[in-house]
Amino acid sequence: MITVKERSKKRDSALDAVKTAIASEIKRLEIGLQKTGREIERLEKKYKVTSAVFRQRFSAEDLKGGDREYIEWMGELKLRERISGDLKKLKAVKYVA
Repeated sequence: MITVKERSKKRDSALDAVKTAIASEIKRLEIGLQKTGREIERLEKKYKVTSAVFRQRFSAEDLKGGDREYIEWMGELKLRERISGDLKKLKAVKYVA
């Protein structure tokens, strides 16, 4: 967990700016997560297989799109993991004034 502590007594504090920035980043990451989720879902439907099965059993030669599509699918899965991790961290931030 990350704790953001402010020592200032000013009404217009830097903490408000930090909260706004973090909230904006959370929103941006949520939009990105939705986008990558749609792309993963498209590939799963196209090949009628879950991403877990894809990771375990598929190679580029198994896909109609070859290397390009394999890299795209794996990239989307890795991106989803990274975004999910970043979101978890940002949503766990605690503010102390």
